[in-house]
Amino acid sequence: MSNLEAHSKIYIAGHRGLVGAALARCFQNNGFSNLLLKTRDELDLTSRESVWRFFEAAQPEYVILAAAKVGGIAANIAAPVDFLVENLEIQNNILLACQHFQVAKTVFLGSSCIYPRESPQPMCEEYFMQGPLEPTNESYAVAKIAGIRLAQSLRQQYGLDVICPMPSNVYGPGDHFEFERSHVVSALVRRFVEARRANSPGITMWGTGSARREFLHVDDLADASLFLLKHYSSPEIINVGTGEDVSIHELAEAIANIVGYAGTLEWDSSKPDGMPKKLMDVSRLHTLGWRHQVDLATGIRSVVADFERHYPA
Repeated sequence: MSNLEAHSKIYIAGHRGLVGAALARCFQNNGFSNLLLKTRDELDLTSRESVWRFFEAAQPEYVILAAAKVGGIAANIAAPVDFLVENLEIQNNILLACQHFQVAKTVFLGSSCIYPRESPQPMCEEYFMQGPLEPTNESYAVAKIAGIRLAQSLRQQYGLDVICPMPSNVYGPGDHFEFERSHVVSALVRRFVEARRANSPGITMWGTGSARREFLHVDDLADASLFLLKHYSSPEIINVGTGEDVSIHELAEAIANIVGYAGTLEWDSSKPDGMPKKLMDVSRLHTLGWRHQVDLATGIRSVVADFERHYPA
């Protein structure tokens, strides 16, 4: 059990992003009143000097590393150097600062993309580093793997209490809706809402639609992170997800129904699907006592409402 208290100084790195914003909401809703939140303009996480100055002045007791350069398949293919280098810089600077300034406990949020492309399904924690990665997001995955290894090494060499939850595909309000930066749920919500508004007769979708994905609502991830901060301390990674998956074709149909789009769907098989299937084995987390609360349909509606709010007709 952690000594986390309502007045503890908690630094959430990346609080303006999809996951970081949900973490801030979750902690505030649970009575934590001393959150340390810095925008990108206020603190450049790729600068070791800036990060060191911040830690020295603020002296955070707990740190949750949710800051990262993220994007969908297209963005990862277009800028692999950026995804690798920027994420490495952010991770190295923050994790090393946590050790140097003796942070009580650190959470490094990873990603399900760390698992091999041909991983047995569902993916349990023991499959980590057991095969080649999915090429379409390899740079991002390599950066996350390096972060995990750094966290584990800091625990081994210096005794840093750091944990590494691995969430499945995260979605929810607060995601990007620009196609070059968005994840699949927010991208499809935008496409279907705009097609409905324009009375488009049909939409061409990327890939075959056969790839299967597990989707975790961002509020569930935030709740799981708080739970693990309180109840988990181990060098081993731990999966965070729902234990349920759908095909991209099924996801597209569900979103179309929720937004009220009745046009036809065509699939462009010349575009990559990415990893064929990504389903997490979440039995370790279930054994600890945590389960997700937000079902996929409810979660999709929250993204639709977020898009309609930011991009009204």
